[in-house]
Amino acid sequence: MATLKERLFTALESLNTTVIEFRHHLHEHPELSNEEVETTALIKKILSESGLRITTYEAHYGLIAELIVDESKPFIALRADIDALPIDERTLVPYISENRGIMHACGHDAHAAVLLGIALAFAQLQTPLKANLRFIFQPAEEVLDAGAQQMIESGALENVKAIFGLHAYPYLPTGQIGYKYGVMLASADMFEIIIKGKSSHGARPHEGVDAILVTSMVVNSLNHIVSRQIDPLHPAVISLGTIEGGKAANVLCDHVVLKGTVRTVNHEIRKQIPEMMRLTIEGITKSMHASFELNYNFGTPEVLNDKAMVDLLVGEAERILGSENCIDLVDPVMGGEDFGFYLEQIPGAFIRLGSCSDDKESCYSQHNSRFNVDDDALMIGMKVLASTALKALDEL
Repeated sequence: MATLKERLFTALESLNTTVIEFRHHLHEHPELSNEEVETTALIKKILSESGLRITTYEAHYGLIAELIVDESKPFIALRADIDALPIDERTLVPYISENRGIMHACGHDAHAAVLLGIALAFAQLQTPLKANLRFIFQPAEEVLDAGAQQMIESGALENVKAIFGLHAYPYLPTGQIGYKYGVMLASADMFEIIIKGKSSHGARPHEGVDAILVTSMVVNSLNHIVSRQIDPLHPAVISLGTIEGGKAANVLCDHVVLKGTVRTVNHEIRKQIPEMMRLTIEGITKSMHASFELNYNFGTPEVLNDKAMVDLLVGEAERILGSENCIDLVDPVMGGEDFGFYLEQIPGAFIRLGSCSDDKESCYSQHNSRFNVDDDALMIGMKVLASTALKALDEL
């Protein structure tokens, strides 16, 4: 007689075409963060026919599907994000985005498809599980500080003992997964700086305060914070993405607006950086008779994997893929992911799903207009996450 895992894998394999077609549909019809109306509606329609308990929300476009064996028992949760990016797609796939200027350029279509397949496969099993499963389809991951928090505030983690997730990764070939103990991804914060000067005629600079000149000094000094004020053993990034100021070539600019991001992998360093920035800007603006505003927004925290949960997940992945295809990534990546909000609340683990195939042109980086996911990676993601959930249920 086949084991529960064998029957689960058989169900997953029978759903492979459905999962791929679902992923292609999402890719063809992407929706931006907080606009995932049709995406959520389609997920609801498909899962409603499976017998799972479905919950949607008025405040956002998240969806939770639950396999309940006993209301008094806890949950294991799996999560996928569902939103797309404001990018004009330039792939050559037949399911290219029909929504001009919007694209699934980060693999969220694949993540949603993997989770949908797992949910459908578990729903087909007749043997009662040892506890409950919760499948979290999360909106608005790309805006950093919205989607995960919305789901948590809506009760996504109530009575959940552990949570697992994955992300398509074009830096590993299809057939491999990447894991990381401890901090896997950096925190991701945003800031805005307004440098305030005084306008004057360009021929009489002594009568004004040149906000552009002050800004140039601020930009230079901000870039020295990481190299001279932060321990080099703790990676950090301060990057400026936009600078806007000035309207005429012969008028001294009276204000400049700068926007950027801060990434860290150490929570204590993260808390210190806003004050480092404030003191740096204040020193320059005072000496130049200018003033400033610093608006700092703490976004997503570090993705901090739990050791026991990584052990559990990697153990299952090695049995499925072989240890040679389970890669210890060793170093964190400075990109952000709001999965970190879940891991602040409960134990869990996040992994990278290899999706690079040169033959299928799926090795472009995330947020690239030619990014795509190898469909063959979907089954690997489904089997690894489903097997992990089954193992976690046994070890509650």
